[in-house]
Amino acid sequence: MADLNGANGAAKAPASSRVTEYTTAITVPVVNKAGAEVGSITVDPKDFGGKISKQLMHEAVLMFLANQRAGTHSTLRRGEVAGSTKKLFRQKGTGNARAGTKRTNKRRGGGTAKGPKPRDYYYRLPKKAVKAANRMAVLSKIVDKEIVVLDELALAAPKTKEVFGLLKSLKVGKKTTEGGEKDVTLADTTVLIGTNGLDQNVYRSARNIEGVKVLPVAEFNCYTVLRQKRLLVTKAALEAFIKPPATATAAPKAEKPAIKRRGRAARIAARKVAAK
Repeated sequence: MADLNGANGAAKAPASSRVTEYTTAITVPVVNKAGAEVGSITVDPKDFGGKISKQLMHEAVLMFLANQRAGTHSTLRRGEVAGSTKKLFRQKGTGNARAGTKRTNKRRGGGTAKGPKPRDYYYRLPKKAVKAANRMAVLSKIVDKEIVVLDELALAAPKTKEVFGLLKSLKVGKKTTEGGEKDVTLADTTVLIGTNGLDQNVYRSARNIEGVKVLPVAEFNCYTVLRQKRLLVTKAALEAFIKPPATATAAPKAEKPAIKRRGRAARIAARKVAAK
């Protein structure tokens, strides 16, 4: 995908040019661990929203980055800097420019004028917008042919060498071997491995490989998907992302019987009858 941040000062394109619609089904080959094609999977763009909006993905990326900020930056202002507020020297007769306190922001060691203070950068986009941006990011990987679909990815035990050999067979990943040497057979790209649920063996096997990140497809976010150049998922994980398992619906609440309220005239009549 094109750069989402854009150049500073660049004019914004019309909204229509930043949204691309897709209606034709896309066939993605399915490969095994050796890199040989063993099948295919047909992806309907409608399952991903049917369009890619760069503006929406841009907003989702900005939200993610803003929410990662700790916001602990703090500067000392002139009222917080240690030191006296006494006038440095008299106003007249010294030949110097007039001066007041040494804590002013104009002097070295003085306070900072309007400097940053701790603040919370957290904000949220609507849930539907975030979900749509996540699906657009995955769809962009499919359209740009930056996705590799595996038939399966099962490891009996955590073993980095096995995952590194897998990346080498698929010719994806950084050009760095386990010993730190360059490997020209690998594409110099970062990889996001999407698993169907939390797989500790895959995670622990790949966490020490440069440029490789492992994440369950249920936890995909727009920033992480776009940041990694290649997307490596299993067929089951991709199907789970397209159609997530239905959540259990809560049992309908029993309706309370309607309370029949009498009007003012009826209440007065009832009191008169009771008084007799």
